[in-house]
Amino acid sequence: MNMKKYALVATIATIVGLVLGRLVPVQSQAQLKPATSWAAVPGEKGGEDVWGPYQVQIGWPQELNALPGHDPKWSWGSVEGIFAESPDRVYILQRGELPYMPKRPVNTPIPQFAPSLSYPTNEVPFRNASQGPVAAMPGEGANYKGKEGVDARWEHCLVVVNRQGKIIEEWTQWDKTFKRPHAVYVNPYDPDKAVWVVDDGRHAIFKFSHDGKKLLLTIGTPDVQGSDATHYGRPTFLAWLPDSTMFLSDGYTNTRVVKFDKNGKYLLAWGEKGTPPKTPMDPGDTRPGYFNTVHGVAVDPVTRRVYVNDRANRRCQVFDENGKFLDQWSYGPIAQVYSLYMGVDRKLWAPDSRTWKLLKYDLEGHFLYGWGSLIDLPNPGGMFGVHEISVDQEGDLYFAEVSMGRAQKFVPRKGAQPEMLVSPPPKGAW
Repeated sequence: MNMKKYALVATIATIVGLVLGRLVPVQSQAQLKPATSWAAVPGEKGGEDVWGPYQVQIGWPQELNALPGHDPKWSWGSVEGIFAESPDRVYILQRGELPYMPKRPVNTPIPQFAPSLSYPTNEVPFRNASQGPVAAMPGEGANYKGKEGVDARWEHCLVVVNRQGKIIEEWTQWDKTFKRPHAVYVNPYDPDKAVWVVDDGRHAIFKFSHDGKKLLLTIGTPDVQGSDATHYGRPTFLAWLPDSTMFLSDGYTNTRVVKFDKNGKYLLAWGEKGTPPKTPMDPGDTRPGYFNTVHGVAVDPVTRRVYVNDRANRRCQVFDENGKFLDQWSYGPIAQVYSLYMGVDRKLWAPDSRTWKLLKYDLEGHFLYGWGSLIDLPNPGGMFGVHEISVDQEGDLYFAEVSMGRAQKFVPRKGAQPEMLVSPPPKGAW
């Protein structure tokens, strides 16, 4: 195109543009409507859904040194379990206490370890509260290389806090009963609200009275590992049906799911030991009913289906209540899901400790939503080893973080889409 033709086309385009501009009015900013999006709060301007549909509650729970006479040098240890009976009664379960680590300026040198080591490193905390030779005791047994009273101490394994995070009960009378407490619950269908603690180090499950004064039942033979009606192999989590039929994921050593009646009587078990993954990207065993680390269980109160977290194989397996295989799906090639939760909306939530996200699935395994990040630990809101989650009747969400060594509380944001929130547990006997 020569220059004269080009100039003519440009002139015509300019005239057309001016005419159309007069015929089609431009919307003002007030007239513009937000585009459809997947934001947790529809129409929100800015932001990035750091905590999904929630806002983290800063300062919850209080530090242990707020307790009268508590040594300020000691703080929360590896928080394994959390259960919200109500907003004002939340159980926090941990593997003893660890030394308090004050927040220091970024890249503070630590020359006594190595000339090139500093803390914190790349926004990750210096200590993993759940791993290492000196972080967790006494459940590590001969593997523990620390010194009690210096590297860790076995106190305040189970406490109860209120909505402000104030510790209102200290169940220290049971500290010596626990060896490696792993999860805590109240059966939602139990009018007496007994408190259950799974202890994988003792290969047992303990049932306490609601006030913590009595040990009502022990399932398993404490300190004796096995795989029959009275012996278990490092059990992990529990779940109940509306008639109080109970299921146990059993567990780290054993590779089975165990079913009990409402009184805790052994009924049956299923599961076989699978072939473990050979590489980090290897999915592991894909055969139905074969497990590698049975680490989480949830049940559908309507269909009575049992959803089992096959952790090392990075998948969820689905069975009927008597162990008949029904379905399975993978979480993804790098997932490390720690537990499963199902609320009243019958959706399945799974905290992934590899991607630092909380994942949502429907009951056929379709991925629906996910949120979370590592953020700038140890600041609030990050997800470093979320092990158990719980929700209270007001919709507040709670995390037990084994790796960070803390409990966290998240409050729903104003205007958050309901389908993005983790629903409360089924309404049962209380």
